[in-house]
Amino acid sequence: MPTTPSQAGTPGPQDQPARARWALVRKILLQLVFVAALCGLVWWVVQHALDVLRARGVRSGFDFLLDAAGIPISEGWPSYSPGEPFWRAFLTGVGNTLRAAVPASILAVVLGLLLGVGRLVPHRLVSGLCAGYINLVRNIPLLLQLLMVSFAVGSLLPDPIEPLQLLPGVWLSKAGLAMPWPVHGEAGWVLEWPERGNFGPTGGAALSPEYVAIVAALALYSAGFVAEIVRAGIQAVPQGQWLAARALGLKPGQEMRYVVLPQAQRVIVPALTNQLLSLTKNSSLAVAVGYPELVSVANMTIGTTGRAFECIAIVMAVYLLLSLLIAGGMNLYNKRVALRGWA
Repeated sequence: MPTTPSQAGTPGPQDQPARARWALVRKILLQLVFVAALCGLVWWVVQHALDVLRARGVRSGFDFLLDAAGIPISEGWPSYSPGEPFWRAFLTGVGNTLRAAVPASILAVVLGLLLGVGRLVPHRLVSGLCAGYINLVRNIPLLLQLLMVSFAVGSLLPDPIEPLQLLPGVWLSKAGLAMPWPVHGEAGWVLEWPERGNFGPTGGAALSPEYVAIVAALALYSAGFVAEIVRAGIQAVPQGQWLAARALGLKPGQEMRYVVLPQAQRVIVPALTNQLLSLTKNSSLAVAVGYPELVSVANMTIGTTGRAFECIAIVMAVYLLLSLLIAGGMNLYNKRVALRGWA
């Protein structure tokens, strides 16, 4: 009588789902054990450092987070007052970091996409200007560019009484950027438009010069790197795909939008993830121009409490968490475009 594969001791097709489930469970358990061990190691290092500080007569611990901060923070979200505890000041610092990094990331991706495509166009002047800009910003340190942008915002722009109108309702001056912003009134949510006044624009959202400088510097600097990523992704698309799009009668813009960029994404997204991570971490340089982001709040807290180790540990933990969240979100998007292309 013939025997089946399972009777002969070899796994049959019916055993494969069970083996796959067990492999998945084993992989998850191993990851949980690794994460638990890593968290335990970090906890031990922190506690050991605190014990050493206490043994040397240095006050240590994170209990100061519940004390009244008393440090000034000029702007930010969520709102903060000096009488609130230190944890609220750190929360405002995190909010200010995201408030600068998110718009800068969006601007960097949009500008980098335009520069990357512009460098590949057959028009020599356009491609030359794009290449010149990319080489310029990529070879000058970000801190110097940030200081230059801050100087330009603070010195070269017009006075608040004579602001420069960039768009309808958008005014730029030494006092910063005024732009329309939704506000809640008796009639519900309405868009409030800034108006030019005797002492500067009034109404809408008023963005400080320090905020404008850090967002502009991060966006302009990172756009050069994003442009090279986009250029490499576009050039990685096989030439046959370009020829097929032309054979279908697509215009150059349609060819790039519907055929080339969807396939280039699969090369662009992984490298773009690293650039967005770098941009978020580079936002810590905002302390150089006085913008009250996380590192600036930590420095003021250290000066007030002397808890240098604890403040630096908080900053490191926050940036680690932000990096993991960005990497996780971009990895999910990368899996999506790798399977389905442009959606």
